[in-house]
Amino acid sequence: MGLGGYLAARTDREHYNTEREREFREIEEIPNEEEKEVADVFRGLGLVEEQIPPVMSAIRADKTRWVDFMMRFELGLEAPDPRRAFRSAFTIAGSYIAGGLIPLFPYMLIPEVLRALWLSAAVTLLVLFVFGFVKGRLTGINPYRGGLQTVVIGGLAPAAALGIARMIG
Repeated sequence: MGLGGYLAARTDREHYNTEREREFREIEEIPNEEEKEVADVFRGLGLVEEQIPPVMSAIRADKTRWVDFMMRFELGLEAPDPRRAFRSAFTIAGSYIAGGLIPLFPYMLIPEVLRALWLSAAVTLLVLFVFGFVKGRLTGINPYRGGLQTVVIGGLAPAAALGIARMIG
């Protein structure tokens, strides 16, 4: 999963760079079309026709600023953080490891499998509730509702997996 996060962030960065290169090519090869696109953006922002030429002239004076403007306001793209890929990979991998250890921990402590199963389910549901509760407090929804939603959704996933496994096997 960490590798997936890393690759997704890298893909975002590559997409941004590809679009940026294309915009630089377009301001060299078809500057009049690019100017029309900038003027359309300004019209969309509420500028009247006589206000557009001086602003366009200022933007056109610096090709990097022009491309940056097009990236943000025409394409809606922000420059991704270059460290995002590694941070994403480690965050996702760490979360999966920590999240996976919670239900496995009782099996490491209790040799009787059935007791470990019940403790694992109880601990997992408790942790899901706490996570949803905290998420609710941070996002402004009722914390008890957030906790209950997280327990229900977190409980449905393994129930669905068990149901599918029983249908197949």
